[in-house]
Amino acid sequence: MTAELKIGGHLSIRGGYFGAAKAALGLGGGAFQYFPKNPRSLAVKSFDPQDAASCRGFCREHGLVSVAHTPYPSNLAVSRGDDPAAYRRIVDSLRNDLAIAEACGSLGIVVHFGTFKSGNPLQGYQNIIQCINDVLDGWQGAAKLLIENQAGDHGDMGMTIEELVQIRRLCRDSERIGFCLDTCHAFAAGMWRGEDDQDFAEKADRLGLWDGLGAVHFNDSKYPVLSRKDRHARVGQGYIGESGFRWLLKINAIRNAPLIFESETGEDGTYRDDLERVRRWVEA
Repeated sequence: MTAELKIGGHLSIRGGYFGAAKAALGLGGGAFQYFPKNPRSLAVKSFDPQDAASCRGFCREHGLVSVAHTPYPSNLAVSRGDDPAAYRRIVDSLRNDLAIAEACGSLGIVVHFGTFKSGNPLQGYQNIIQCINDVLDGWQGAAKLLIENQAGDHGDMGMTIEELVQIRRLCRDSERIGFCLDTCHAFAAGMWRGEDDQDFAEKADRLGLWDGLGAVHFNDSKYPVLSRKDRHARVGQGYIGESGFRWLLKINAIRNAPLIFESETGEDGTYRDDLERVRRWVEA
């Protein structure tokens, strides 16, 4: 079972995309996540195609799986009519992220569900669908747009399985859309209430969440279930705990997806201890 696991952490691209891939290989987990550009800016990046090609080739040679995480200001729920300039920046930025992910050979780009607080929430959902449709308009690459569930700390949207699968279903290019499940967010929102939450597993299967699962943010939570607080802890060291993650790892779709740590690193500055901890859980 452990040979199938692809685990890793979010890594810096200070040394380029190729440098991040080499660092991931050094950890031996088989997966990594990176920001394709400045995580706090929507500015379109002119990236080095040779660096990206080296990353792509290296990952293919060594069986590494990578995922790009879009910048934090990427809000799918921004209204095209109310703020066309902001909307255009987001669409152009996400399309740029897709191009970088494709060049690097990544599975796709992770983008948070979106926040909308200025009126009828149905308008927020319509905005998300419109934005995704515009981002994917004419896109022919293999890299997918992966919608990430939210903890509830910035509003009510994106906290349920129903929202994720319905947005995907209503978008024009649904085959180019997948999901990134963040375990801390799911726990904080009450989407998943920890070990033995069979309702969560069965609903995810019935509604098609597992069919579209592209990646998992494998984070523990510093706060209890239903806290609506997005505060990540290292796996097994928060309120989800070892038993919760052991239970999750029994689900084939979870175990077969790349598992990405987004928490503090160990004393050596890496995710090596966390990686080995997860391996022990599945070996026991």
